[in-house]
Amino acid sequence: MSDPSANHKDAIEPAAFQPLSEAAPAQKQGINKVRLAGITVAAIFLVIMIFLLTSRSVQITVVTEAESEHDVSIQGLYLPFGSRYLMRPGSYAMTATANGYYDLETELVVTEQDSQNLELVMQPLPGLLTITSVPEGARVLIDGEELGETPLVDTPVDAGEHTLALQLERYQPLEQQLDVTGRQVQQMLELNLTPAWAEITVASTPSGASILIDGEQAGVTPATIEVLQGEHQLIIQAAGFASAMADLVVVAQQAQDLGSIVLEPASGLVNLTSAPTGANVTVNGEFQGQTPLTLELSPKRSHRLSLSRPGYRRHSETLELAAASTLDKRITLKAQLGEVKLAVQPSQAMVSINGRPVGNGSRTLSLPAYQHTIEVSLAGYASVRKRVTPRPGLQQLIEFSLQTEQEARAARIKPQITTALGQTLLLFNPADSPRSEFTMGASRREPGRRANEVLHPVALERSFYLQTTEVTNAQFRQFQADHDSGQIEGNSLNREHQPVVQVSWQQATQFCNWLSRKEGLSPFYRETNGIVTGYNPSATGYRLPTEAEWAWAARVENDTLKKFTWGDNFPPTSAVENYADNTSAYVTGRILNGYTDGHVVSAPVATFPATGKGLYDLGGNVAEWIHDVYIIPSANGKTEVDP
Repeated sequence: MSDPSANHKDAIEPAAFQPLSEAAPAQKQGINKVRLAGITVAAIFLVIMIFLLTSRSVQITVVTEAESEHDVSIQGLYLPFGSRYLMRPGSYAMTATANGYYDLETELVVTEQDSQNLELVMQPLPGLLTITSVPEGARVLIDGEELGETPLVDTPVDAGEHTLALQLERYQPLEQQLDVTGRQVQQMLELNLTPAWAEITVASTPSGASILIDGEQAGVTPATIEVLQGEHQLIIQAAGFASAMADLVVVAQQAQDLGSIVLEPASGLVNLTSAPTGANVTVNGEFQGQTPLTLELSPKRSHRLSLSRPGYRRHSETLELAAASTLDKRITLKAQLGEVKLAVQPSQAMVSINGRPVGNGSRTLSLPAYQHTIEVSLAGYASVRKRVTPRPGLQQLIEFSLQTEQEARAARIKPQITTALGQTLLLFNPADSPRSEFTMGASRREPGRRANEVLHPVALERSFYLQTTEVTNAQFRQFQADHDSGQIEGNSLNREHQPVVQVSWQQATQFCNWLSRKEGLSPFYRETNGIVTGYNPSATGYRLPTEAEWAWAARVENDTLKKFTWGDNFPPTSAVENYADNTSAYVTGRILNGYTDGHVVSAPVATFPATGKGLYDLGGNVAEWIHDVYIIPSANGKTEVDP
């Protein structure tokens, strides 16, 4: 019989009782979760299928110049597959980024088309440019815009082809093409500038003379100096010696040795005045000008000095000066007198001689034997002027009968006329001006004076009209419709109001004849088979001005004879006319340094102020034809009247 306690642990225990009603609900809940998960999966699958069935394939390509990492960000629902995206039709905000490129923000519009392509071209960021030059301090220009001076470090420059230019005073401009990588890539340029000068070696006897280049001190002989390329005037000066002048043509980096220049002892100077002024002066038979005058005479040598003036006895004497000496000399000329009897009506009219009143009515005057202007005037009457040259030992009778203003007005010549082309011409009467007699040419002492610019006295007695402006292209084309004035380096000379150029003397004179015939005037120039072969001095038609008329109009201002149309200073200090200024450097070899008039080539006529006579562009703009045949004047001091 077994021990009951030995199998106690194996005893059968009663099972816990659970009612069926409590177990059933737990089994039901498990079934609902499975169904819900299935429904959810089915719904998600349905949504995905709807998305896939309604989406379109969009290929997005990001274009860069290099294989740069890029990223595309799209706001909205899409499925990416590499560079392709599944997206439903509609608009999407999109941003593309890439290393070294500007961010690209755009709007993506997906249409109903099944497969679509979008190409995004990225713009590179500027490159970082470092430029150094030898020497430093050069102006740097990219496509004409200044960036600064060298050295430039990491300066942003847009990617692509550019024109790089470096400019530095006294060095030749440097220009080259530049390809900027961009994308903030650093690029470095090291450039050497080429000097724009050459070394000029010069010595003198004696040494220690001043060296002047274009009037500016450059050193003392003997010396080697740096001179900029181009044409220059070299002057060697030393006290007690005459200056030596030479034209210097300098080519950059081509050294020149001018050797030793022997200076001659300086001439003596005579500051010559006379009473009256305006006497013609000759030295050793060669005309020098009119008093007051400074003469330059070779030292230690006899010179024959002569003064003459109409109405006065000639004065002659011999002078000898020491080197570099100065003599102030005043000579009083003795008058030759002649009697002039004036018959004046009405008797109360005032008589003036050379602008100085001498009394009323008829009278007899004793006057020096040179030309005088006699004016008779009375209120309510037109004044009358006449010229007379008294003759010693011979009495002359001159009658004056004044007209009323109305009578004189009918007979008076018009002071201004307008041609059939609309040109304005002004009347000039040099004989009535304070200075009808003047000197043409240039003194030997004038820098740049040419051998044919001989000093010679002239006098103008004849009145003449002169057009206020140069003839324009528009005016000349009414005569020759197909005329072409051309262009220089891309700068037009052909505009309507620019002065006509590329015209021969024959064309200019034939234009005058054409205009004369157009207005019913007798042509001035004689033509044979279409060629001008002579002229008719009694004709009233148009002609070119003589050299003397042109010089009087350009240089005489009241009683002053100017060196240049603007005055005596060179160069002019303000824009007075159109000359070869700084802006013209690339179309002409020689310019007026420091002068700016704003016109590279010819300016429209009357762009600049008129002279005191109301004339435009006499000294500037373009060269002007005159009537005269080319000759070298005589230096005998004889006054030519209306040459």
